[in-house]
Amino acid sequence: MKFVTRVAAFLGKEIIEVIRRPGAIFSLLLGPFIIMAFFGVGYVGRQPLQVIVVVPENSTLPHDTGFYQKLGGNGLNIAAVTPDAEGAREKLRQKQVDLVAIAPSDAEQKFKEGKQSVIEIDYDIIDPVKSTIADTLARQLSAVVNQSIIERAVEQGQQQVAGVATSSIPPEVVAAPTRAETHNLAPTQPGLITYYGPAVLALILQHMAVTLGALSLVRERLSGVVEIFRVAPVNAIEILLGKMLAVAMLSALIASTLVAVLIGVFNAPFLGDMRLVALTIGLIVFASLGLGFLISVVSDSERQAVQLALLLLIASVFFSGFILELDQFAPLVKTGANLLPVTHGIVLLQDLLLRGTFEDWWRLQFLAAEGVILLILSWLLLRRGLSALRA
Repeated sequence: MKFVTRVAAFLGKEIIEVIRRPGAIFSLLLGPFIIMAFFGVGYVGRQPLQVIVVVPENSTLPHDTGFYQKLGGNGLNIAAVTPDAEGAREKLRQKQVDLVAIAPSDAEQKFKEGKQSVIEIDYDIIDPVKSTIADTLARQLSAVVNQSIIERAVEQGQQQVAGVATSSIPPEVVAAPTRAETHNLAPTQPGLITYYGPAVLALILQHMAVTLGALSLVRERLSGVVEIFRVAPVNAIEILLGKMLAVAMLSALIASTLVAVLIGVFNAPFLGDMRLVALTIGLIVFASLGLGFLISVVSDSERQAVQLALLLLIASVFFSGFILELDQFAPLVKTGANLLPVTHGIVLLQDLLLRGTFEDWWRLQFLAAEGVILLILSWLLLRRGLSALRA
């Protein structure tokens, strides 16, 4: 009976402790369901690749956008049909389109001569999954052109049973008048491990900084150290800056180790400027620490701080672009995803390591601004808490 009584006492203590903290119940029970609900409602599916089809003016191939769109399938969206190849490639460099398909000017003439033509497919993609999809859709577009050529040949009487044309054209050319040659203009074509390596680095840095920041103040508040701060000649901003510098030094060591493992063990390319990579990592940690400190200030126990940090990790995996691209979500969900530091960290680190440069400078500015705003908010809340204790 004593054994049962003691077990029941601890059972009641834990239940009462949870009931007294409604925030813990919310984060433990409702948090995962809310994340899954946003994922289910906000997911809209993979967007079709934007394609410009270049058809020379003297070509007999169709110049109608609707023709290629009808035969290209749901995976392609024919943005335009144009004779200007350089203009189409410029839009590809500016990332306004995903693919540029350049049809040959003499496809039907070569078909009559028994020769196979080449359709050039250019794209600039480092994502290995998306690159594979682009290759498949490029061959699908080539099949569309083949169908058009064969249909026109039949209409013109070039494919008669006893005709000269069919006897002089090789069977493989009759079956496929054109073939697609894809050209990936990206500086690297990484595998899955090397492509997701920078994303894993950004996710680890955010989770580490958020967790350390979230536990730092909660632990001291529960252990009574905050009571010492109350009478000590120290203010809230000094506490936050000291903790931030400590976590920043630890994060720099871990980030250096992870980058060395990516390059030395997994042979990931490192094409970017080391200073820009260090700045990006520093800003990811800075903004993540702001989130961690905010969690620490609003949490009433270590349990709740850990729960909120884990919920943030789950949300980051679902909505940061780590698994699914942000283009596959509704605009409202995309806006919320951009509030996560890891969302910008993944894009910046992948571009820096795998492309050597990036164009989205606003992402660095956003990380810096987010870190400052969160730090100020945490400072205000912490200062109010210390002032209440002194009063």
